[in-house]
Amino acid sequence: MELLETTNGRKLSAKHQYIDRRTQQVCDETLFGDKVIRALYSRTLERAPILTQVASSQWVSNVLASMNYSSLMSAKPGGLLDFLRKSNVDLGECVDPLEELSDAKKLFERKIKYWECRPMPKDASVVVCPSDSRAIVGSMIEASGIVIKEKFFNFSELLSVDRGRWLETFADGDFAVFRLTPEKYHYVHTPVSGRVEDFYDIDGRFHSCNPGATISLLTPFSKNRRVVTIVQTDAPGGSGVGAVAIIEVVALMVGQIEQRYSSSEYSSPKKLELGMFLKRGQPKSLFRPGSSTVILLFQRDRVKFVNDLILNRFRPDVASRYSLGFKQPIVETDVAVRSALATSIRKRDK
Repeated sequence: MELLETTNGRKLSAKHQYIDRRTQQVCDETLFGDKVIRALYSRTLERAPILTQVASSQWVSNVLASMNYSSLMSAKPGGLLDFLRKSNVDLGECVDPLEELSDAKKLFERKIKYWECRPMPKDASVVVCPSDSRAIVGSMIEASGIVIKEKFFNFSELLSVDRGRWLETFADGDFAVFRLTPEKYHYVHTPVSGRVEDFYDIDGRFHSCNPGATISLLTPFSKNRRVVTIVQTDAPGGSGVGAVAIIEVVALMVGQIEQRYSSSEYSSPKKLELGMFLKRGQPKSLFRPGSSTVILLFQRDRVKFVNDLILNRFRPDVASRYSLGFKQPIVETDVAVRSALATSIRKRDK
């Protein structure tokens, strides 16, 4: 079995698996650009801070993005179709016809008929998944942060330590992490209905969200540039699950998060503003181009994650690169955008 070496010299399995939510089957993940990522985040680079800084810069990020996504097209005329077929992308879901998806950039920024192919629970209080992605759920009580292959990041860093109000609001709450992979639909949808109470950027470097990269750099997610949106769902017409933090994280091969909220399909996209009301399940933003991560934070005792996501977390038959705490492996579930994530504790208790 192929092994990866961590910074403390331990050997860990390079194999990464997840559970398909629809079929409950265990699947092996193909890590696009994995060799490049491992080379950039080697122990040698970690010992050279200047080189590490250069490797995680916006300029290098853009160059790697161009190289990696262009390679998906390949030199063959049918390269793009081969990629689509291997990734099991259903082109019938797309708003635009196949002939208009002529390059990798257009593929990754594609729009889908989510109102038809991504049904949403009718109960307005149900929190939904923000993206087509691989998800991990948990509580900040059971861990003060997440350990990804022995590298720890603290939840408070994600919100920024100078945002004391939100650190107190989400203390000991619950979290959900959604990791997008290159073949996924890359719009982020609102997981709840509510009013935008805060919206801000946090500067950081461009470290990859590929699980292989998280082995060699301390707190990769918390150090990345990210966009934080705080939604108050206890507002009139809201989902009634308290304040919810939506944290969109820029990865190595993603240079931009474009806010483009639409209240109906993809029409009349708008930038987010304080006081704006967001409807659950609607497009909120777009990662351009490629894969990254969305993290949701919830207040304590306001939501309960759906059972399958909880039960899948510690499946012993799945090999995962991630862990909760310093020893306990934790397993991702492949989820669909707008599918059920959590229910309101307040509503259920009533």
